[in-house]
Amino acid sequence: MEHLGPVRSSHGIENHGVVNARRVYWNLSTTALIEQAVSRGEGQLSAHGAFVVTTGKHTGRSPNDKFIVKEPSSEGRIDWGKVNRPFEAEMFDRMHARVCAYFQGRDLFVQDARAGAAHGLPIRVVTTNAWHSLFARTMLLRPSRVERQEAVPEFTVLHAPDFQANPKQDGTNSETFILVNYAKKLVLIGGTQYAGEIKKSVFSLLNYLLPIRGILPMHASLNVGESGDATVFFGLSGTGKTTLSADPERTLIGDDEHGWSDDATFNFEGGCYAKTIRLSEKAEPDIWNAVHSYGTVLENVVMDPDTRELDLDSDKLTENTRAAYQLERIRNASQSGVAGHPNTIIMLTADAYGVLPPIARLTAEQAMYHFISGYTAKVAGTERGVTEPQATFSACFGAPFLPMHPTAYAKLLGEKIEKHNAQVWLVNTGWTGGPYGVGNRMAIRHTRAMVRAAIQGKLKDVATKPHPVFNVGIPEGVPDVPGEVLDPRTTWKDGHAYDAQAKKLATQFKSNFEQFSAEADGGVRDAGPKA
Repeated sequence: MEHLGPVRSSHGIENHGVVNARRVYWNLSTTALIEQAVSRGEGQLSAHGAFVVTTGKHTGRSPNDKFIVKEPSSEGRIDWGKVNRPFEAEMFDRMHARVCAYFQGRDLFVQDARAGAAHGLPIRVVTTNAWHSLFARTMLLRPSRVERQEAVPEFTVLHAPDFQANPKQDGTNSETFILVNYAKKLVLIGGTQYAGEIKKSVFSLLNYLLPIRGILPMHASLNVGESGDATVFFGLSGTGKTTLSADPERTLIGDDEHGWSDDATFNFEGGCYAKTIRLSEKAEPDIWNAVHSYGTVLENVVMDPDTRELDLDSDKLTENTRAAYQLERIRNASQSGVAGHPNTIIMLTADAYGVLPPIARLTAEQAMYHFISGYTAKVAGTERGVTEPQATFSACFGAPFLPMHPTAYAKLLGEKIEKHNAQVWLVNTGWTGGPYGVGNRMAIRHTRAMVRAAIQGKLKDVATKPHPVFNVGIPEGVPDVPGEVLDPRTTWKDGHAYDAQAKKLATQFKSNFEQFSAEADGGVRDAGPKA
């Protein structure tokens, strides 16, 4: 094997079973990777220097192709089921051997990186594509030269996007595979060009490893004020997590994946992986600039073949167009990636039924209940066949990435809320005055005012009244927000219609929570809706 690149680790790839590759490129820089990717025909440069690729039929994650090896050291901690499906250890070894055989005689790109600005996990990504190596370099944290020379990865991702499995022979669901082996500290990915599989595989690893160490992994945004007051924003897609956490008056720690340890909160990543479909320069200037910057990786973004100008409004290839860019592209991004314990936790939901209050205080038990529930609602027209509001529940706001039972993460959250006296608020960025199609979307100026008041502690001593169905505490007043906005029932023309809709949603909450009841603490079970 010929070894090239500026910084080669003393821990060779033969330690992962990889031998007889043609050339191995170690820890190439952004520019060197772009040069390699262009020369190999992996993609094209846009007019502004971003590297644009298409990922074929896989334009998103392949959840049905993800498996965890069932082995003695980890099987007792895994929440086996639809998300975490078992894979035989012997079959994994065969697939590992097949991937290593595929690597022989090929050029490989190695990135030694770190996941976690604090309590960092050394991660190595070995791939056949220069642009996937650029993605890994962009999204993960970049260690120093000395750290890379001495790097001994705690986990290694062997990434073979063009290698396809044989389901009958390999025991996979399709030609695509994402296989995790905690005992061998290996992840095998193949049959998909979608780079998000690399990012989310690392996140899933951290979701297994960190709770064992008493650290809560969070699928959430995080920012911090000048006085060191940190705020965590949980929320599923479409709830406003990125928009509300990107506050020009506060420093952004990160927009997606974080940890909460005994001494700090911290970003897992060194980059952002943002959706770009219909991105507005006026509404999101920093992301817009990042998308149009050198070194950014764009997945499935339509580009004029002659001018190389981007068409961010086009969903010709997919609605899930993506940009991977370094966090430094955001003007108020943190350089350290670390903050203190959060004073405030915001759980965002876009309630299309129009019944949840725009802001409500949660007790620790209610916070755990709503964390486990992970509720938002799809609206008519967002997906084929959705003609009325449809409740969506994703445990801990990240169900596809949880190796353990959701109550394990909720317990850690509850302990940290109590220990650090964090205030928790449920914020509805959805509808008011009626459900989707009847009422109106919550005014962003009101939502921003409520979030600002909560973060600044202006609601700490404000009296609250319990919601009659959901039992959460509605503040009696919020600065710069009309009083009639705060109680959702008063915004409806027909109070009886509101009551019926609230009970309908409450029933869905209770039905969804039944799957967690056996493992949940009694106080958490009782913290849900009363209807």
